[in-house]
Amino acid sequence: LIHDEHGKKMSKTKGNVIDPLVVMDELGTDALRFTLLVGSTPGKDSNLSLKKVEANRNFANKIWNASRFVFSMTDTVQADDKPATAEWTLADSWIWARLQNLIRSVERLFTGFQYGEAGRQIYDFFWSDFADWYLEIAKLQMQNPNMRYTTAETLARVLDTSLRLLHPFTPFVTEELWGHLRETILDSPISALAEDWGEVLINASWPEDRDPEGWEDAKIADFELIQEMVRSIRNLRAEKGVAPSKRIAATFVGGEKTPLVREQAQVVAAMARIDNSAMSIV
Repeated sequence: LIHDEHGKKMSKTKGNVIDPLVVMDELGTDALRFTLLVGSTPGKDSNLSLKKVEANRNFANKIWNASRFVFSMTDTVQADDKPATAEWTLADSWIWARLQNLIRSVERLFTGFQYGEAGRQIYDFFWSDFADWYLEIAKLQMQNPNMRYTTAETLARVLDTSLRLLHPFTPFVTEELWGHLRETILDSPISALAEDWGEVLINASWPEDRDPEGWEDAKIADFELIQEMVRSIRNLRAEKGVAPSKRIAATFVGGEKTPLVREQAQVVAAMARIDNSAMSIV
């Protein structure tokens, strides 16, 4: 049964009935569908809060805006941007490793009919790992001609797989966006990615569960260290009331991780709003 947000059974006499047609009109069908799927546990009743539906409408908007960014970045890639040998950055490797972990986890959860937990993990990956972290770093990497092609390829691969994973939960927005992604890729120098894709997402294959290759844990650990550095600086800025637009000086003592910090200095500076000219690593 679907109860109201207070756990009470819906009835006309109580006046707590939620009309799904009205909710779909106001907040979107995908938002309601995702809320019901993610908020459910097999064999148990669930409570429906319109605030949760509204939050998931915001998630649908996030998917739309992130996808549009990927389309715009892919459009800037030229054929001569393709390097002779692909060199992946730490962020590229991290997001790919995180995506493969997600695919394995979702496959396991689907097998156990734990669709709600699968949806929550896909939500967290897309919103936090992909949109909040990788897309921001991708903007920086796209400014470097040597990274433009591999970054666009990573963006397209991750978005494609994410839309496939999300399709059972939010079929309308993902079908629309995947069609645009397919057209964008086929018209770009990375068209080989989409050569074996079908015409529509609903007929596309489910992401394959790949075995780890051995390098993933180290890349994830290194990137998580960079994340922790950025979060610490952001927290300190907030505590001291430093304006978000103000770039500050910073000194890093990296110890055995000094080579990693030097390699990722530009990423840390961009994500934590540090003045490059006043940044030192010892």
